[in-house]
Amino acid sequence: MQTGNVRDGKENRRPSRKFNDRKKEEKLYEEKVVSIGRVTKVVKGGRRFSFAALVVVGDRNGNVGFGTGKASEVPDAIKKGIEDAKKNIVKVPVNGTTVPHSALGKFGAAKVFIRPAVEGTGIIAGGPVRAVLELAGIQDVLSKSLGSNTPINMVRATMAGLLSMRNVDTVAQTRGKTSEEVLK
Repeated sequence: MQTGNVRDGKENRRPSRKFNDRKKEEKLYEEKVVSIGRVTKVVKGGRRFSFAALVVVGDRNGNVGFGTGKASEVPDAIKKGIEDAKKNIVKVPVNGTTVPHSALGKFGAAKVFIRPAVEGTGIIAGGPVRAVLELAGIQDVLSKSLGSNTPINMVRATMAGLLSMRNVDTVAQTRGKTSEEVLK
């Protein structure tokens, strides 16, 4: 009689590696690639090309972040951008389906004006601004981008605008009053 490693029975058998039993990592955040640019570095032997990606991530529930990645291949640049964006996630105030109040975000020469809208309006915004607002979970908003239209600066201006917003509870807490007293 054999003891220990019984090969013909089902004891002491390692699970088959054909089927990966490990659960896939749950996606907490959605990601959107805003722009991919080919960048060139001039070296002694000629030009070196690489790709820069601007990525926005968010959970459509008030958390949003953006990041940039640069690599010699596009998928690697996007992967790096996603990792960077996940490190820079911030909480933005959301009032129902819209923003609490109007705000002007500035970064460099880019300015983004964000204004609350009635339910059912949708997101009235262009490219990079739309990506940030959608992934932040804001469904009804009016916006206008002024000045520079460089994607990275527009994203940074949008984030600045969103971070400058405060909801009623925050204002009430700073003033040492209740939410009802602030709204009067």
